[in-house]
Amino acid sequence: MQNLQNELINILQHEDALVVDGQLNKNKIVEMALQVDPKLIKHLIKHDTFKTHFFTDVESVLVFDKIKFQRFVNNKSFLPDSYTAFKNKIGLTINDGTTDNYITSKNDVVLAWPHKDCVLEGGQTKEDQKRNEIFWNETLAPDEIDRLLDPKVFTNWKKYDQKGEHELTEISDNDNLIIKGNNLLALASLKKKYAGKVKLIYIDPPYNTGSDSFQYNDNFNHSTWLTFIKNRLLYAKNMMHETGFIFVSCDDSEEAYLKVILDEVFGRENFVNTISYERSGSAGIGQGGFFVDTAEFILVYSKNKSNCSFNQVTKSSLLDYEVMKRYNNILEKEGEKELIKEFKSKSNGEPVKIFKHTNYNIEKVSLKDYYKREIEIRKSFKENFSKVFRTTNPQAENSFQQELLSYMDNGLYSVEYTPSRGKNKDIQTTTYYLGNGIFAWLKDSAHVEGANVVKENKLTTLWSHAEIPKADLANEGDVILKRGKKPEQLLNRIIELSTNEGDLVLDFFIGSGTTCAVSHKMKRKYIGIEQLNYGENDSVIRLKNVIGKTEKKQGKLMPSDIFDKSGVSKKVNWQGGGSFIYCELAKYNQTYADQILEADSKEKLIAVWQQMKEKAFLSYQFDKQSFDERIEAFKTLSLEYQKKFLLEVLDKNQLYVNYSEIADETHGISKEDKRLNDMFYGKI
Repeated sequence: MQNLQNELINILQHEDALVVDGQLNKNKIVEMALQVDPKLIKHLIKHDTFKTHFFTDVESVLVFDKIKFQRFVNNKSFLPDSYTAFKNKIGLTINDGTTDNYITSKNDVVLAWPHKDCVLEGGQTKEDQKRNEIFWNETLAPDEIDRLLDPKVFTNWKKYDQKGEHELTEISDNDNLIIKGNNLLALASLKKKYAGKVKLIYIDPPYNTGSDSFQYNDNFNHSTWLTFIKNRLLYAKNMMHETGFIFVSCDDSEEAYLKVILDEVFGRENFVNTISYERSGSAGIGQGGFFVDTAEFILVYSKNKSNCSFNQVTKSSLLDYEVMKRYNNILEKEGEKELIKEFKSKSNGEPVKIFKHTNYNIEKVSLKDYYKREIEIRKSFKENFSKVFRTTNPQAENSFQQELLSYMDNGLYSVEYTPSRGKNKDIQTTTYYLGNGIFAWLKDSAHVEGANVVKENKLTTLWSHAEIPKADLANEGDVILKRGKKPEQLLNRIIELSTNEGDLVLDFFIGSGTTCAVSHKMKRKYIGIEQLNYGENDSVIRLKNVIGKTEKKQGKLMPSDIFDKSGVSKKVNWQGGGSFIYCELAKYNQTYADQILEADSKEKLIAVWQQMKEKAFLSYQFDKQSFDERIEAFKTLSLEYQKKFLLEVLDKNQLYVNYSEIADETHGISKEDKRLNDMFYGKI
């Protein structure tokens, strides 16, 4: 077989589109074969070996066996599983990636990598697993793709509330949902039901650092990660509301590539910003050990930037010396004011009145020897809070300020601006003070809090420890992860920025459940998906803690004060309550995959094989009779290679049960599960 492969490379080596860097462009060759392209057939038919292997003489007419040729080209001793229309390199490219245009200034730049046009099943269940995944090409294997991504059956339904765990009887669109299983297949199953309904997606995927939970094919680890993420982002986009946002956490391992993928999936025009998030640092991590790596990133995109906006969220800080140096004037008004002019704004036609004050007095707060007089100065700011101002030059680009100033003479004036109230009776007249510049009032950007004046500042793209405290992060929600746990304060800010009560939040890498826990406390609906098993630190345990329990009081079951009080509970005044539904993807071949991975002896693995050959769906290319005849040779392999082999012969399209096959008795789906699935998919 290897000699034949080399011969094929030799006869096609002068075709630039078919042989790239000494390797076959498998995707292109197979496409040409399936189309019986004359250019390819011409090369093959001239070569006696290929003529013998792939052509059949039918009454002096040579018939090309394109299926046999396709299987030959896709043999793993070529580039393993590399169905791709792109070169075997990762980079920015234009056109189809078959030229060397990997750097360009044009706007149609995309990221190209092996397997880009494929679907990666990504069925990992434990952090320490490594799997050689199958990459299904959408052009060459449409039937496999359709079956792989068909809606799946859900099983093991449960409902949790303050009274504990219950059997599920009803499902509504208002239920919170936690799904255990492969997140790509779960997203594919949710696609139709939740299309266009999700207001916020937050994900904290594995960062592909080599020490995290992304433990896939070593030879193509980077390409695998890119395909893994792209597949899921495409489903995420479909589920987003037109005014929705997606926040994606990452570090510098893949940030640059991830940004380009997000540009491609969501459109560069829908990029909102990159947030730099200060995590707890570890010396020697990142940048070759030159720096202490404390930075992560959150890439923010919208579904449609022209349709959406953030809620106004600010960060508070005690009024400091630098601010007080600027806001150090107090205006005392005396006497009457004289109406100079009444007009309608040119920009929007709203009423504006300009007054001149006949008497006024400006007192300047002395900041000399500030640190000796700090208490006194702060007291003065609080007592005169509504009168403290600073002057600022009008902004050249601010047409409103410029329009007001166009009516000004020298001296101190006030302008009262009253927008049309419409149905809102609470809109107040706004007063602007003008002179040599615009008067900015401290009360417009601060508030009195107890004995202090607290300044409100707009959020920046740098979120520091001071803003997102990490205190007791390890114990938030009474669950502990060895790495990657995000603080509730971080999710609180993201959810507060992008959603309102009742909106739907999605996280398909929920880990210990931070996104869902904070969404629950903030009265948002949520869907969480997780395929890794975290045992006692599972998201279900955390959410049960959030909901809390009931206890008997005076003979009656009453809500107790036993609920999660960590994280943002105090900030949002969380008192427990609510509910969520739990379910799992119904396994079929995945059951055998789990048993293979868990087997700790060759004897147990052979026992798994005995079940597989009777009940499992095996690859159509695998001959189980021939395998059984050679079983003694198989037993001589190491346990690791035995596991790898048995995993490969499982049909990956049948890892989970398709909803379309729910009635098939082979799968053993219960009558009640059938009813709940029909209800979930809207059949009843």
